[in-house]
Order: sequence, then C-alpha cells, then structure tokens
Amino acid sequence: MMESDFRPRLKGNTKAAYDNFTKKERRILVIGDIHAPFTLEGYLEFCQDVYARYNLNQVVFIGDILDNHYSSYHETDPSGLSGKDELECAIEHVALWKEAFPVADVIIGNHDRLIMRKAFSSDVPKEWIKSYNEVLGTNWNWTERIVYDNVQFVHGEGGTARTKARNDMMSTVSGHIHTQAYTEWLVGRNFKVFAMQVGCGVDASSYAAAYAKNFKRQAIGCGVVLGGHTAINCLMEL
Repeated sequence: MMESDFRPRLKGNTKAAYDNFTKKERRILVIGDIHAPFTLEGYLEFCQDVYARYNLNQVVFIGDILDNHYSSYHETDPSGLSGKDELECAIEHVALWKEAFPVADVIIGNHDRLIMRKAFSSDVPKEWIKSYNEVLGTNWNWTERIVYDNVQFVHGEGGTARTKARNDMMSTVSGHIHTQAYTEWLVGRNFKVFAMQVGCGVDASSYAAAYAKNFKRQAIGCGVVLGGHTAINCLMEL
C-alpha cells in the first residue's frame, strides 16, 4: 500500500466530529459591515482564518461594503477624502476582498445605496447609474435579502436580528448594528429559530466613524452558519 493511500481509522467522538466537519452542506461565512475604505486592519485576514478554520464553502457579506462618507446625509468631515479619492480607495480595498472571496452574495446596506438614493431624489433615472459590480470590478451577487436553509440574511435597517426573527418566525442573520454580536435562540412548542447579529469590521478610529465615538465599543467579528442548524459568532482578538 502506498503511503499516500493511508487513511487513519477514526472511532467514536473523533469520527463523529470528522463526519460533521466534512459533510456536504452549506457552510457559510457571514462577513460584517466593512465600510470600505474604512475597514479595520487585519479584519480581512481574520475572516479568511475563520473561513479555513470551519471548513466553510460559501460567503455572504451582510451589507455596507462601502462607507460613502463623502455622500452621507449626516455631517461629513471637511478634511476627509473627496468623493473621487474615497471611491478610488474603496475600489482598491474591495479588490482585496474580491481576491480572497471571488464568489459571494452581498446584502445591499444603507451606506451602499446612498448614491442611488441621492440620484433618485435628484430625479436621475436608474438607467444612468452603473451597477455595483461595474463600479467595483466585482462579480458578486448583490441583493436586498437572501435565504439559505430557511435562514434569511438581511442588512438590518428595520431592527435587530432578534426583532426580525421574532416578527417573521424565521432564523435571521443581520448586520448594521456595529456594537452587537450575539446568537439567541427563540424556542416554542412548534418552532425553533435563531437570531444572529454578526458584528462588524469597521475601524472605529477612522474619521468616518467619528459619529460613534461616544457609543459602546464596536463588536469586531463575523458569523458562521452551518446547514441552517448551527450559528456561531466569531470575535476578533484586538
């Protein structure tokens, strides 16, 4: 027998763990709001490590790929990057994520759609606006909501994952709220669903995050959803 043909015999809990780790099911990495180009240094590498550690095979960005600080409806920093410079930096930043995760679903967040909102309020027809993939050079699936294994993935402007899961009676994964990372199960006589807030990957020291300087500490992390039955929060060591 060739050495390369050797297969160790696994028994008991070791075999059960191996079978669970390698069974064919959706194993999803959920990446928190990255707000490019204002993403925390090391967050990409952290997400790559989680993807490898849990033997994942699918990726969902939970929204706010872009920050679009220059175009915010709130107060902006007059000393910050111009619109052109911020976009160019964001494109360079997103290219690193595209290289790491070339195939992904992206939930469209409120910061992502800022430009579309301003175009709409200026009476600019949507036909004049380029797609996210065209602008950023990606080939991702951009969508408002997606469902896998009876779990819905949403950005979260309408409330927390807990509220959404309770209202819809459906397992829910959400971003948007940078200071929360948790998984909570809601269990009744005839149902069992979970609510997951995944945290974020935002650099809290950036001027784009200055509005939150007096908020609670940001929860830097991502999520793992296995086959719709298991939800795990992973927090980055800071």
